[in-house]
Amino acid sequence: MSTITWIGLGHMGGPMSANLVKAGHKVRGFDLSQEAMAAAQALGVQTCSSMAEALQGAEVVFTMLPKGEHSRAVYLGDQGVLNLAPKDALLIDSSTIDVETAVALHEKAAEAGFDFLDAPVSGGISGAAAATLTFMVGGAEDVVEKAKEYIEPMAGRIVHTGEAGTGQAAKIVNNMMLFISLEACAEGSVLADRLGLDPKVFWDIASVSSGNSWALQTWYPSPGLIDSAAANNNFQATFSAVLAAKDAGLALAAGEQTGVNLPAAEIAAQRFQQLIDEGYGNLDCSLIAKYAAPDGKIRGWDPEVTGRTE
Repeated sequence: MSTITWIGLGHMGGPMSANLVKAGHKVRGFDLSQEAMAAAQALGVQTCSSMAEALQGAEVVFTMLPKGEHSRAVYLGDQGVLNLAPKDALLIDSSTIDVETAVALHEKAAEAGFDFLDAPVSGGISGAAAATLTFMVGGAEDVVEKAKEYIEPMAGRIVHTGEAGTGQAAKIVNNMMLFISLEACAEGSVLADRLGLDPKVFWDIASVSSGNSWALQTWYPSPGLIDSAAANNNFQATFSAVLAAKDAGLALAAGEQTGVNLPAAEIAAQRFQQLIDEGYGNLDCSLIAKYAAPDGKIRGWDPEVTGRTE
């Protein structure tokens, strides 16, 4: 049993840290949200009143944070992980952030004498709960090997992507492709409906045909077909439009830096931004399906029930 600190106990961090508890580790967690802390505590995580308290005695530190600026804030500075964690602790950032920040954290951690990995994940909330996430891990090979025993209780697959920052690079591109697939599902679900196709009949066809994708299997924006779809719950967020817009923005920024044209990704990013602009940013990103409908009405969506959230 190892003592593991987990910082960031949200929709992903909560169930991921719980799987480490199930594996027999002592997990000490911290989050700014008391609601997130309470949920993690109910799953067996020992919650702490401060990050400094959570870091006491840590052999491994995982972080799962919204943006690069949050990762920098948590790791750097007088009250950051690099200053407060035991000097032999292994540091693993599973946030989805920009490559520049990931590389900077690798460099700062090395200067402070820590082993550090950027290890974002794919698989969503359902994968986090089921311990089937794919971890894309950037960093030195020997450090990755050392980290595997701590990652495995949460993972279906662990992929060493290469040098520092390549885990984030892989995640950014993967999410970009997911969002493009989601836009296809959004348009397809509405067109099939308006052509008179039964939603389940069409989903059954697409799920075993060339229209299949992870988005179709997990986030398809029509209710009553798959358990993990936000459409079953009036598009309450499993992955919010705000987070999707952030990740799509990372891909577009990477495209600008490398000179790669990403028109399909731009469309997806525009859709997420539309949701934000209309006040639906905290609802699920799959609600972009409403933009395919000429009247904005889609199955599973009642704006009178959910309403604007920001």
